[in-house]
Amino acid sequence: MSTEGSPVEASRGGVDGTGLRVAVLVARFNAHVTDRLRDGALEALAEHGVTAEDAHVIPVPGAWELPQTAARATEAGRYDAVITLGCVIRGETPHFDFVCQEASLGLGAVARASTIPVVFGVLTT
Repeated sequence: MSTEGSPVEASRGGVDGTGLRVAVLVARFNAHVTDRLRDGALEALAEHGVTAEDAHVIPVPGAWELPQTAARATEAGRYDAVITLGCVIRGETPHFDFVCQEASLGLGAVARASTIPVVFGVLTT
């Protein structure tokens, strides 16, 4: 049964990702959350025609390292888009605020400087 032109297809944005190369940057810190974000992103990419060979998962230590890695991925010329996934959980110290702010500002700067999309998928909880 085809969903082309149906409300289901319209709700998915009608995006065809066939042939697109996507870097999926995933923070290893809070892996109990980020592993699920990664799996969901890969599933969504596959639903839109991005093959497993064209979805490159790149692990990084944590959300703090996402901007630097995203900058290198956008400059590499190998990808059509970069997805960044992380999770920062508030604790008893201001560490949360510093990491969240720098991840957000850094990824925003990378996105503005880039000629390809940079998707912000960092949960701050």
